[in-house]
This record gives sequence, structure tokens and C-alpha cells, in this order.
Amino acid sequence: MNVKKVSKIISAMLIVLLLVSVATTVFAVDPNLITGDPTTPGADKVQDVGQKVLGIIQVAGSVVAVIILAVLGIKYMMGSAEEKAEYKKVMIPYLIGAVLIFAAPYIADAIYTFSTNNFKG
Repeated sequence: MNVKKVSKIISAMLIVLLLVSVATTVFAVDPNLITGDPTTPGADKVQDVGQKVLGIIQVAGSVVAVIILAVLGIKYMMGSAEEKAEYKKVMIPYLIGAVLIFAAPYIADAIYTFSTNNFKG
């Protein structure tokens, strides 16, 4: 499959995902469930599930990112001059995605800290 076709398909899927996530209904959540107030029943369970899901996503994403980097590196070393130019074009979005995967916990922590500091009122 052509790299341009794959990138167009991925771009289209991301656009659809963005549109779906923006158009969803938002329901209010008790802030005590997010902050982990011990007086709220089930607050620790919500945080535990969120941390487990984020951990699984990060580990799976990291493994996939390292494998793809190894494959692209081998293909780059073995490729001709034209193929090397094509792999350089592919590596820029890959590196951005890999940085986002490795930085996901820090980004999530920053969002969590920002949101809890704003709602303490």
C-alpha cells in the first residue's frame, strides 16, 4: 500500500474522531470523583481504572513505537537514495507521535493539575 494512501486514511480517521469527540454530549461529573475525595464512595476506583488504562496505553504505544522505529531504521539503512528521502518524510509524523506517546503521562498530569486547581474555588 502506498505511503500517501495510508497517511490520507489515517488523516481522515483522525478528522472523523475529532468531529465525533466534539459533537458528543457532555454530562456533569461530581468533582469529588475526579479529585479522589475519600468521603465520596468509589472515587478511588475511578482513579485506579484511569491509571491502569493510561498505563496499558502507554506501554503498548511505547512497544509499538520502538518496533516501528527499528523497522524504519533498517529500511532506511538498506534503502536507495529515493527510498531514504521517502523514509525521512515518514519519520517526521512518526517522531511527533512517539514524543506524544512518551509524554502522555506528563500531559495528562498537567491537565489534571490545571483542572483541579481551577475547580477548588
